[in-house]
Amino acid sequence: MISEKMHEQVKNSSVIRAMFEEGKRLAGIYGAENVFDFSLGNPNVEPPEEVKKAILEIVNDKNVIGIHGYMNNSGYEEVRAAIAKSINDKFGTTITHNSILMTVGAAGGLNVILKTLLNPKDEVITFAPFFGEYRNYVKNFDGELIAVSPNTIDFQPNLKEFKDKITPKTKAVIINSPNNPTGVIYSEETIIKLSEILREKQKEFGTDIYLIADEPYRELAYDQAEVPYLSKYYANTIVGYSYSKSLSLPGERIGYLMISDQAADFENIISAANIANRILGFVNAPALFQRVIVKCLDAKVDLEAYNRNRELLYKELLSYGYQCIKPEGAFYMFVKSPIENDAEFCSLANKKNILIVPGSAFGCPGYVRIAYCVAYETIVKALPGFKALIEELK
Repeated sequence: MISEKMHEQVKNSSVIRAMFEEGKRLAGIYGAENVFDFSLGNPNVEPPEEVKKAILEIVNDKNVIGIHGYMNNSGYEEVRAAIAKSINDKFGTTITHNSILMTVGAAGGLNVILKTLLNPKDEVITFAPFFGEYRNYVKNFDGELIAVSPNTIDFQPNLKEFKDKITPKTKAVIINSPNNPTGVIYSEETIIKLSEILREKQKEFGTDIYLIADEPYRELAYDQAEVPYLSKYYANTIVGYSYSKSLSLPGERIGYLMISDQAADFENIISAANIANRILGFVNAPALFQRVIVKCLDAKVDLEAYNRNRELLYKELLSYGYQCIKPEGAFYMFVKSPIENDAEFCSLANKKNILIVPGSAFGCPGYVRIAYCVAYETIVKALPGFKALIEELK
C-alpha cells in the first residue's frame, strides 16, 4: 500500500504529462504528423552548436580526469565561479561562487531550497496562474501553498490581494517570470512594489520572507524586453535557474540556485541547501553537463524560431475570434476558453487531434495553455482545427 500523501498525488497527477501521453497514443493511431501536440514545454529547437562542441571537447580531452565522478555537493568550484561572474557581468551584482549551488534543473533546485527553508505548515505564496507542480513541491515538505487570485487584465501579480495574504507563517514567495503559462514578464514596477510589501511585512511580523525566483525562461524574452533580476530589488532573494530552455537541454537536468549573500541567515542556508541536495538523493548535479554549460554561458538558442511561431499563432488565433494577451517571453500562449469549462474545451480540441492544457491546472480556470515550442509546420497544420473549433462553438 502506497503512502497517503502519494495516493493523493497519484490521483491528482499532472494534467500536462497526461496530455503528453495522450499525444503519443494518438500519434500511434493517426500518425505523428496528424497530431498537434501543444501540451508540454519540450523545446523543439536544437541546442546551440556550442553545446555539441563542448561535449565532444570534454569527453575527448585526455587531460580531463574524472569527468564522471563525484564532487562537492555544491558542484565544481570553477563552474560556480564562472556562473557567478556571468551573473555579475549581466546584472551588476557582486556575488561569488559561494552563492551558487549546482542543481538537477530548476525543479531540483526548488525542492532543495524548499527542503532547506520550510517547517510543517509554513506558507508559500505564489501568483495564479502558476506552474502546477509548485503544489507538489511545497507539499513534499509539508508546507501550504497559498495562491493569489489571477489578474486577468494583464496577468501582472495581484499585489493588493498578495499583501492581504501574507501572514506570520509566510516563509517564502515563488514568482515565475517570464511566466509559465502566460508568457508575461513581471515589470520592474511590479517587482519594486512587491519588494516594498515584503519588507513592510517582514518588519511587521519580525520574520524573514524569502523571494524565490523560478527562472527557466529568463533568456526567452522577445522584442528586447527586460526581465528584472530580483536580488537587485530585495535582499532575501533566491534564484532557481535552469538551462533546460535557454540551451534546449530539458532532459539533461542541469541548473543552479543563486542564494544572495545579502539574504538573512545566508551561511546557514547555504550549508543546509548543500545537505538538502545530498539527502534528497540528487547528491550533486550531473558532472558532465556542469562542465558543458560553463563553456556555453554566452550561447543562445534560436529565439527567432520561437518568435516566428508566436507571431503566427497570435495573429491567426485573434483573427478567428480567440482572446489572449501577446506573450512577452517563454513559449506559451494563454488563451481564454470560448466556453466556461476549460477542461471541456480541451476535450473538444482533443477530438481534432489538438492537445492543449486547461488553465485550471495552473490555478486559473477559463483559460487554456498552448505551448508553441513546436515545429512551425505543426502550427500551420493545426490552425484549421483551431478555426473550426471556435466556429462550431459559436
